Amino acid sequence: MLSNFFSKNEVSADSQKAINAFLDAYRSDIFPQGIQVIAQSLTMRMAKKIIQIKMVLPFPCDGHLHDIAEQLSEVMQQPVNFEVEYNIKAVRQHNIKGIKNIIAVASGKGGVGKSTTAVNLAYGLIAEGCNVGILDADIYGPSVPTMLGLKGAKPSSNDGKLITPLEANGLSAMSIGFLVDDADATVWRGPMASRAFSQLLNETDWPELDYLIIDMPPGTGDIQLTLAQQVPVAGAVVITTPQDIALIDAIKGMAMFEQVKLPVLGIIENMSYHQCENCGHHSHLFGEGGGTRIAKDANTQLLGQLPLDIRIREDADSGSLAINENSTGEVALLYRTIARNVAAQLYYQLDMRSPTTAELVLK
Repeated sequence: MLSNFFSKNEVSADSQKAINAFLDAYRSDIFPQGIQVIAQSLTMRMAKKIIQIKMVLPFPCDGHLHDIAEQLSEVMQQPVNFEVEYNIKAVRQHNIKGIKNIIAVASGKGGVGKSTTAVNLAYGLIAEGCNVGILDADIYGPSVPTMLGLKGAKPSSNDGKLITPLEANGLSAMSIGFLVDDADATVWRGPMASRAFSQLLNETDWPELDYLIIDMPPGTGDIQLTLAQQVPVAGAVVITTPQDIALIDAIKGMAMFEQVKLPVLGIIENMSYHQCENCGHHSHLFGEGGGTRIAKDANTQLLGQLPLDIRIREDADSGSLAINENSTGEVALLYRTIARNVAAQLYYQLDMRSPTTAELVLK
């Protein structure tokens, strides 16, 4: 019981009991079996008439804890605040210095918004409270520099051996687009592209990162398979759109990761709907339910659904992403929810307490 974690302090016994009961019963998308199952420590104290609950959790979830604090404040009839520390551990052992977990973002085909989703996923994880980097593995068409507002920027080296990654709004970034002209990388043969990617990953002086997001090249050919085999990936996320032609390729992408025995954390369905600016009605222009269906068939998660929204496209083209301008905006909150789901699923996969597809409720 949570009461065993509580320190003896000025919080009344009745308040402890009420908080204990609330947290013991609480269930959500990322806490399908409750908070107490995964909280590594939990204490509380009073500070200026605010109940301060301090705990250590194994994955980032700042936005979700804010919602829980609001609910608990209503129950307690006084302000409640969480002080949280994240103890994020490596799921897979590897020799890449500074990086705990590598997450590959992939798609079976181009044009589904993979790179845009990868960048916003990285920023979503940062907004939820952790240290994140991104590696642009799309050797043939690097787009991350543009999306980060770093096009034309060149990295440096402090020791002449390792490259110092560039930084954009707290995100450490490396891309072949920082090192060569756009036209040069497109003529590389597969083995040369693979070697270039390996150098980018292993010869970058990464800071201490909880997660490194790798924006994989689209498709399921030799280059994608080689990269999947080379990289110590902890889990993969597959991007699709709802129409059948994209879903077929997403299934191929999941099969590729299964072939190399890399776990798929789930599906992100991009361009799921268009929301009317006037009435808020959702129009499913490319079909409905496709991501849910293939996630269920593959026994994996539907991690989130993103709208067809001109703001997302404009932000990516301009290098000024909405999630950095307003981390509580409508679009930003969607990416933050997906980021929490990805991080939680990675933890539960390691912890052998993974929620079933039915238990993962998107909010």
